[in-house]
Amino acid sequence: MWGRAAVRAGGASALLLLAAACGGGEEAPEEARATAENAYSEVVPAADSSYTPTDFQGIAIDVPQDWAATTEGGKLCMTPPGGQACDYGSIQVLPKAAASDPGKWPKKGDAFNREGGWTSGGKECRAPDGEGKKAQKAAFTVGKGELTEHADGLKSHHRVWKVDCQGGAAFEVRMWFLPESDVLVYVPAADPAYAKVYDEVAASMDITDYKKGG
Repeated sequence: MWGRAAVRAGGASALLLLAAACGGGEEAPEEARATAENAYSEVVPAADSSYTPTDFQGIAIDVPQDWAATTEGGKLCMTPPGGQACDYGSIQVLPKAAASDPGKWPKKGDAFNREGGWTSGGKECRAPDGEGKKAQKAAFTVGKGELTEHADGLKSHHRVWKVDCQGGAAFEVRMWFLPESDVLVYVPAADPAYAKVYDEVAASMDITDYKKGG
């Protein structure tokens, strides 16, 4: 897990395999959640020809070309070329994220606003050179108050953590979370080479149909 594969995958468009459906403290104040999520704007990001639009449980989002898109366990995974499915560098899209998590992460206790909120519980090191090690200290590099506007005008809470591991390895975790709608875009172990891709995929998300019931 969390390693970088050596062989690059081919294919001009993302592969979508449909499978069967697959989340800690008090919730954030309703008013605070609504302020962030329901702040609409007339600005809608333009489509990019290097992406393939897809739909997952009413969530419209772009998949980068040559990335493999798979569904498993109630989440959509986008895996970069040459990567292991839903592993290092991948993007996860989770509808009903907190509702599906035993600890109601990342919603309960405003976990998304905490330095320890990068994970729902597992503390394994996700760095390619940290196999078998434990994650130790996490710190925000993008923290509380940061918002990202999506294609439908909704604004999510955007968080980025740097997580240090035993032995000196480190990795980055990225999150975009809509608490009221309970939709999460999550990068468990970001590959720095795809920093721009992560931002563009997240910005492309439109949950209009999801909010109507898919």
